[in-house]
Amino acid sequence: MPLDHFVTLGRSGLRVSPLCLGTMTFGQDWGWGASPEESAQILARYLDLGGNFIDTANVYTKGHSEKIIGDHLGKATSKRQRAVIATKFFGSMRTGDPNSGGAGRKAIAAACEQSLRRLQTDYIDLYWMHCWDRNTPIEETMRALDDLVAAGKIRYIGFSDTPAWKTMEAQMIAKFRGWTPLIALQLEYSLLERTIEGELIPMALDQGLGVTPWSPLKSGVLSGKYTRANAGQRKADRGEWAQSALTEKAYALIDELIEIAQRLESTPARVAISWVQHRPGVAATIIGARTLQQLEDNLAALDLTLSAHDEQGLEARTAPTLNFPYEFINRGAPRFSSSGTTINGVTAEVNPLAPASESDGY
Repeated sequence: MPLDHFVTLGRSGLRVSPLCLGTMTFGQDWGWGASPEESAQILARYLDLGGNFIDTANVYTKGHSEKIIGDHLGKATSKRQRAVIATKFFGSMRTGDPNSGGAGRKAIAAACEQSLRRLQTDYIDLYWMHCWDRNTPIEETMRALDDLVAAGKIRYIGFSDTPAWKTMEAQMIAKFRGWTPLIALQLEYSLLERTIEGELIPMALDQGLGVTPWSPLKSGVLSGKYTRANAGQRKADRGEWAQSALTEKAYALIDELIEIAQRLESTPARVAISWVQHRPGVAATIIGARTLQQLEDNLAALDLTLSAHDEQGLEARTAPTLNFPYEFINRGAPRFSSSGTTINGVTAEVNPLAPASESDGY
């Protein structure tokens, strides 16, 4: 599948590439990442290959990521019009200023203007709330975002890293008040982080929200460069983010990814990304790259098709433990409601507490 086989994001008309270019690695202001020159080459290569979906945030490399994108696209009208630029608000850019971050109206308005300036553009295609702000009423956030849409400064809105119940509240408020609704969710999702399958993915499917997973390689842990053979010998580029994930469970998964990759003449990173991209609800997976080689390797995941056997094996090895009531819903509830019958192709187990026949009921 090429990058220019576009998908619509959620229940919107916004067409995006199936792999989104994440740019948290643009700039070296955090002590790691790609230089501005190499970042520009990565961005140019992604666009040349047909990609159009670029994700950043106001705080990525202290604003440098947005500036690098702006320097590349801001003065090229045709490139800017073709690109779908997504950025985020919430992160504070000024120490000690309580209104420089969060999801209040003052913070959102200021963050949007600053991002527009760094991106050298008149509008943002998709504006994400980077994280839920516990200190701000969600209706204030949604109204502020609706005002920015009405002003033409943003086109669409989405939430990142927000609980399902709060996301649902925001969506219902927007729908009932006629404000701009959410079209997408940005969530951490990988073979090592699957707990969103409990609440967030089912909600996204129900509400028509496109899911754009971040960190499909779990901060590089599933890239293939960390193995049992070099355990403890290779320093993780992202420090504790990656180091804390290098557990026995991770190494067992890495072993399997390597085995599948060798059999398919591919790489562990492509296998891991392909698995995420083909999960229910996923629209476009966010990939990052510090080099052109990493970009090319990750993009090749679009050409990889995993067998049902491999998908099921990976799924079984990494199945998440979901909180109540999921075990009951998946196993107990069908036994009670449709004991011994088949509905939508699934036959429920027999419930020993159910009446043996209609005449046995009261």
